[in-house]
Amino acid sequence: MVTKETVLQSVLSITVIVCVAAFCGVASGQESSYKLIKRVPIGGDGGWDCLAVDSAAKRCYISHASHVVVFDTEKEKVIGDINNTPGVHGIAIATGLNKGYITNGGDNTVTVFDTATLKETGRIKVGNRPDAILFDPATKRIFAFNGGSKDSTVIDAVKDTNIGTIPLGGKPEFAQSDEKGLVFVNIEDKNEIAVIDAEKLTVTNRWSIAPCESPSGLAIDLKNKRLFSTCSNGKMAITDYTTGKVIATPAIGKGPDGADFDPKTGLAFSSNGQDGTLTVIKEEPAGQFKVVETVATAPMARTMSLDPKTHRIYLATAKVKPAAPGEQQGGRRRNFEPDSFELLIVGPAAK
Repeated sequence: MVTKETVLQSVLSITVIVCVAAFCGVASGQESSYKLIKRVPIGGDGGWDCLAVDSAAKRCYISHASHVVVFDTEKEKVIGDINNTPGVHGIAIATGLNKGYITNGGDNTVTVFDTATLKETGRIKVGNRPDAILFDPATKRIFAFNGGSKDSTVIDAVKDTNIGTIPLGGKPEFAQSDEKGLVFVNIEDKNEIAVIDAEKLTVTNRWSIAPCESPSGLAIDLKNKRLFSTCSNGKMAITDYTTGKVIATPAIGKGPDGADFDPKTGLAFSSNGQDGTLTVIKEEPAGQFKVVETVATAPMARTMSLDPKTHRIYLATAKVKPAAPGEQQGGRRRNFEPDSFELLIVGPAAK
């Protein structure tokens, strides 16, 4: 016989089970749930490389062929354009100086622009095929990393003058600053991280990050002193930058290029262009790093930039044009459908 007491006990038992399951879901990473929130058409033709979020100014700078698109992250619309940046790759914002810097792989220069007007204020000659670029707040210096000449051109961001070149002994990719005088850069063809003294302009150390192959994207956790390198063999090499030792190599997607880290949530990200995914990684209390989520983005969305205030991630992509008979396409050198260039916005799912 089913009594009222039996029904009540059953309801209470179910409620407890549901509550425990919900708690376990949060504890296992459900609170880090991300999704593709919006796709914003940008248009125009040609390839792209890096994006750079200026969180304080509520902007995202997007490299695109021979110009930089300026996107308002609050209004979610394009508000400007910086032209004459042939073969553009990277963008760095000199915080507190009202300046930005752009690497132009097409003519081996760095464009200096005013962040208020978006007008070019100078152009500085650098090494061969400049790619990634970084502002170091400790020294107020810009480091342009030159893939062709395998070195870094250093610029005084106050005077906008070239103050030296640092030989790197390999092809540099993305870089990060510890904001205390050290700059770390992935050396793609050596499978290592080079450590630069930002004041003396010398390489002070080289750390192997094997089993990582061809590291590209690099992110940093200043609090816990970690570096996150995305690797072409489907791994993220996590390095303790106090020792130079690799402490974990969790799996990521295929075709990664970008990496980022959110200091508030403690999440690390890898943008994977071949898979069209975003890998989300978290450090567990036991010191283990695990993949907590794989978010669908879009094919070719390989680079990204994170806004630490909103926790949103911005990626760029375009639709690949089918190859003509006898035509070969591969890697980053592809043809794209006209006006298919777009910005993807990924962020925490609404609760």
